[in-house]
Amino acid sequence: MPRISVNKKAIMSKKNMKQEDNLQEFESALTRTEQFIEDNQKLLSYIVLGALVIVSGYLAFQKFIIDPKEDEARSYMFVAEQYFQKDSFNLALNGDGNYYGFIDIMDEFGMTKAANLSKYYAGISYLHLGDYEAAIDYLKKFKSTDLIISSVAKGAMGDAYTELGDYGKALSYYMAAAKDKSNDFSSPIYLNKAAIIYEQEGEYQKAIALYEKLKTDYPQSQEGRQAEKMIAKAKLALEK
Repeated sequence: MPRISVNKKAIMSKKNMKQEDNLQEFESALTRTEQFIEDNQKLLSYIVLGALVIVSGYLAFQKFIIDPKEDEARSYMFVAEQYFQKDSFNLALNGDGNYYGFIDIMDEFGMTKAANLSKYYAGISYLHLGDYEAAIDYLKKFKSTDLIISSVAKGAMGDAYTELGDYGKALSYYMAAAKDKSNDFSSPIYLNKAAIIYEQEGEYQKAIALYEKLKTDYPQSQEGRQAEKMIAKAKLALEK
């Protein structure tokens, strides 16, 4: 069988040429970059200086404006929280004449974490006082990454919508509360509330599905332990 000869020198030559082309492209790009920096040195200096000013301004604003306000807001909030824990919701919301309530804290210290948390407290307070529209309004404005509080806030909106008779929105918030950072504390509570609404609305299959989920996923919870009984009750209603 005849041998096919390979010109190794030709192959090596092509490789070298390719490497040289790549090197020339890199050097050309480097040259263009250097030229751009040289041509726009003043503009780039202004950009860097502007960035430094923004960062320095933010840090100064945080240290000299926000942090002192945060400390002051926290001192007022401590008293408002005491009233909240005693179920004195009007005093918690509006203060006692000496200390601010949650409404004043939001108004006076709007950019602080304390003001944001006050929205949560205000929403729960209004829920207890029966002002469900106000409860929803404040709870919608509250933002949190906390595992439990964020779920409770959504669940509380579900409670408010339930009281207002808007069961569609109530279900939406209960399910969001159950799924949002799912946990063994709040998730079974809101799944159970959603299941109860489904039963009230005659949607027994959906209620049974949620009770089954409680039994399977949260067997140690109070709701999980009662799930079997609730399933039997819903199935009996379904057969009628």
